This record gives sequence, structure tokens and C-alpha cells, in this order.
Amino acid sequence: MDYHDTPHEAAFRAELHAWLAAHTPADLPRDPDERAAALDRWHRALAAGGYVGLSFPVEYGGRGLPPTYEAILNDELGSGGHPQPPAIGHITNAIRLFGTDAQRARHLPAMLACTERWCQGFSEPDAGSDLASVRTRAALTPDGSEYLVNGQKIWTSEALWSHWCLLLCRTEPDRPGHRGLSMLLVPLDTPGVECRAITTASGTREFAEVFFSDVRVPTGQVLGEPGQGWAIAMQLLGYERGPADIGWVARLARTLTLLEDDIRTGAVQADQSARIAVARAWVGLRTLQLHVQRTLSSRLDGSLPGPEGSIDKLLLTEADQLLNHVVLTVRGAGALVEEHADLDAYFWSRAQSIFGGTQQIQRTIVAQRLLDLPTGTPGSTACRS
Repeated sequence: MDYHDTPHEAAFRAELHAWLAAHTPADLPRDPDERAAALDRWHRALAAGGYVGLSFPVEYGGRGLPPTYEAILNDELGSGGHPQPPAIGHITNAIRLFGTDAQRARHLPAMLACTERWCQGFSEPDAGSDLASVRTRAALTPDGSEYLVNGQKIWTSEALWSHWCLLLCRTEPDRPGHRGLSMLLVPLDTPGVECRAITTASGTREFAEVFFSDVRVPTGQVLGEPGQGWAIAMQLLGYERGPADIGWVARLARTLTLLEDDIRTGAVQADQSARIAVARAWVGLRTLQLHVQRTLSSRLDGSLPGPEGSIDKLLLTEADQLLNHVVLTVRGAGALVEEHADLDAYFWSRAQSIFGGTQQIQRTIVAQRLLDLPTGTPGSTACRS
């Protein structure tokens, strides 16, 4: 396979590079609210420049380009140290694939223009990795025109600053596990919705608890069909788990390059064992890069991301955690005693093995859905259904 840019891709990359040189924002502030506001301005600038929704149909505000262009965008942002693009690809694709014409027309243009912000209401206090155990309930009102939603979500990214929530909830309590789940489009200013901030180890408030108390949601705001929530969630997670879709690879590569440069120039000292650890981090990152290229290439025919994304997620977690551990080891105590981006990145890397599906969940998906391994107790002849 030839992974070099085509002439059209090279021209796009050059155009983007020039745009970034003229529009790069100042460093993001550390205050959580100020940082959120600065990122919002950055995302609107990207959208105005035509760099959000590159692979989306033109009628919704995209540019109708192949998914490789999204990867080029993430490459250039990551390698240049620019703020990340809006993390909306998983939700926009869910609405694109499962929404009605009216839902697509109403929501996608605003999302791609970055004028409406969304969050994803999946995890609950007793349903994190096991999403099939979701208890937030949406019960039909007697006249069948609305759902009455009650429950709690947790670790909901960007909920404090979002306008809408893509909510996974139980609409059919008599159906077992994942078969009774549906997806609702819920405005967060609806009476009965309350968001409470969660402060992370890095001092951010990017996560929140979201409570739903007798929240009324019209039945016209169901995404897909009632009972289809699990299928929608799995497709959405296919996009969320893809490093090419969310831009992790280039950001990690920049971190590694900066560390290598500091070692070469003597800005930081690294003994033989530290240099071997840096080499291991390079191998892990290079393995991730090559597999992501393979995964991305398989989607050029229009195929949707599938369970193979779990391999990318496993490789990403290993590369992210190993690299950030090496960074703190080499850079020493300075990153621990000061407000330092390296420490923030290290804290974030520890969560990489949890969000988007834990390591155990990813390995189970690989075993069952890619390798078709049997399930059950050792020695059992039971096979996956």
C-alpha cells in the first residue's frame, strides 16, 4: 500500500497548513470556563474555514471528501501543536446514519458549524463498561406523544457547555439487556435536567454528572427506532474508538518528537535505560500509526468502522500510557511540582484504558467478533451466538 498523499491530498494539506499559520490561536487558558470558551471560538473558526465535517455530505455543511482528509486535518493539528478539532464525529455520524431527514436537516448543519454543542449520555454510576445495564428510563406518557425520562448519567464529556445530549436510555423495560434501549435527542435546557461538574486531577471540568427528573421528550426525538439504541451506540463507538477519527496519533507523535529533541540537545538528561524506554515508546507509536493507516484504508470504499477499531483502541492505549510514563520519567520532578502540560497528559493517559470501552471490553470484542473464539468456561464447547 502507498500511504503517501495523492496530489489532491497534498494540495489540501498545503492549503490547510497555510490557513493554520494565519489563524493559530494563543495558548489555551487553564481556567476551565475560559478554556471552554476559547475552544469554542477555535472550533467556530475551523468551521468557518471549511475544516469541520470534511467527509460529510455538502448538503449538511460538509465537503464530501474521503475520510483520509479528516486524518490529514488531525495530522496537521496534532503535529503543529494546535488545539484539537471538535470531538463530534461520533455523534454527527450517528445522526447521519440513523436520523430522519428532518433530524439530519435540523441538527447536522448546526453541529458542523459548531454553533450547537453536543454531549453523549451513556455511562451511569452502575453501568460503565456494561452499557447493557443502563437504568435511565424513558417511559411513554399515556397519550404516547412524549417520553418521561428519569435517571442519572456520569462522566459526560462537555455536558456543562453543551446544548443537546444524545441519551442512551431504557424505553422497553420488559425486554432484556441491550434489547430494551433507545436513543433520544434531548435539549439540555429542558426542565428537569441538571448538570453537576466533576473536577478532574488536572483541574478541568470537562466531565459532569447529568440528572434527569421527569424530563419530557417528544417521541419525534427518538434517533432511529425504539429499541435500536444498542445498535446505534455500537456504531457510534466505532467512530469514537478510531485514533484516525479523533486525532490521537499526531498528538502523541509531537510529544515524542519534542522529548527526543530535548534529549539530543541536552535540555534533559537521559541515561541508557531511559533511552531504551524512549525507543520502546517509539515502537509502540509506530505500530499504532501503521495499523491506523490500514484501518483507514479499509474505509475508502465507504465502509463503516467496525469491531476492528478495538485493535486500534488497544494499541492507542498502550502507546499513550507508555509514552506519557516515559515523558514523566525523563523530564523528572519539574513536571510534578508545577502546572505542567506533561502531567496533565499523563493523568489523561491513565483514563485511556477506561473511556470508550475498557481494555477488557476491547479484548472481548477482538476475541469474539474478530477471532470468533468460543465463550464459556474452560473446557466448555459453548460457542458465541
